[in-house]
Amino acid sequence: MRGDRASHRQRRRRRHHSRADERRCLQCAIRWRSARRLRHRCHRTRRTIPRGGSIVKKIPTLVLGGTGYVAGEVLRLVAGHPQLEIAGVMSDSQPGESVAKALPHLAPALGDLRFLSESEITTLITTLPKSAVFSAAPHGVSAELIDKLLKAAEAAGTHPRVVDISADYRYASADAYAAVYKHPHGAPSRLKDFTCALPEHLQQSPTPHVAHPGCFATATLLASVPLLSLGLVTPTLFVSGVTGSTGSGRKPVDGTHHPTRHSDFYAYNALAHRHAPEITACATAASGITANFAFVPHSGPFARGIHVAVQATLAPAYVGLDSKALLTKLRGFYEGSVFVHIVDTPPRLKDVVASNYACLHASTDGRTLAVMCVIDNLTKGAAGGAVQWMNRLLNLPEHIGLTAPAAGWT
Repeated sequence: MRGDRASHRQRRRRRHHSRADERRCLQCAIRWRSARRLRHRCHRTRRTIPRGGSIVKKIPTLVLGGTGYVAGEVLRLVAGHPQLEIAGVMSDSQPGESVAKALPHLAPALGDLRFLSESEITTLITTLPKSAVFSAAPHGVSAELIDKLLKAAEAAGTHPRVVDISADYRYASADAYAAVYKHPHGAPSRLKDFTCALPEHLQQSPTPHVAHPGCFATATLLASVPLLSLGLVTPTLFVSGVTGSTGSGRKPVDGTHHPTRHSDFYAYNALAHRHAPEITACATAASGITANFAFVPHSGPFARGIHVAVQATLAPAYVGLDSKALLTKLRGFYEGSVFVHIVDTPPRLKDVVASNYACLHASTDGRTLAVMCVIDNLTKGAAGGAVQWMNRLLNLPEHIGLTAPAAGWT
């Protein structure tokens, strides 16, 4: 009798997993009920199945500039995202080549995926009624490429949402962009369709597409916007930032290549870094206060991460403020934020590396204050923040696909 029951269970299991609609598996259902999960990856089919039993239809995702570090981080995050799936990766320098060959750490997720050319990705976007597009193409290239894709989509009646991780759509005017990057903007008529902000500082984008601030800008804005918005400081802020070697991109260049900067530490572009105008513009938009940022960046002897320290004089109304009260104000400002944590001791890079989290700490002597912020430059400072924005643009929960903790022992 026991053997008959076991045989019956096996037949039921085989029938269940051979159905074309992949109805939910009994073993998975038991796990759902015990854990009360909203969705689960079926142990046999590896497909994502929601509580109701039908398969989640994922949103096709296109990644531009696919051979770089930021693009690789976008692909890593999308591979683990419950509602996005990789549909195409563009690289004009390596069309037809294996994506996994360029990014071998992603081979288990990418399989035999091949890079597409610009013409192939343009054709693809016209066939997808709804899609998510991340551009990690180089500055000066991204704007024109995005404009071409959006024009093709508009002509075909498809509706992509774009997050640009390059600098090309971070400025409201073509003149402001040209003043910083020393070349004309590639698609000035498209600037009106993009907003540049951190998701922590803007609840909803007024435009269909978003430009993500740079990595140094992200850390500096997370630390400084609360100070300005709450009127805690006078509007002159001194910023010292340290970044890892991945912030300089994949191409080895003397002075930024990791073997050169290993066991070394130095400042560069003091008070002249190209992120400084971007920081000022985004801080003004987020806080309503025009501030002066004296920004000195440094090259650190590590691969991933950014550490920023912001110092400022307390506003007259807050002279005598103690550190405990300052931390309370920061916690109140970021109340409800999934990814910004206010911590009681100075944060370390290893608290955040390979995650979308930011850790902030603040101290004051009653006259001046210092706020420290650490992020991963590739994740929270680029790809993770971009996925966070894309979740918003697609009306998905902001945090999904991004809640994995830091790697810790990197």
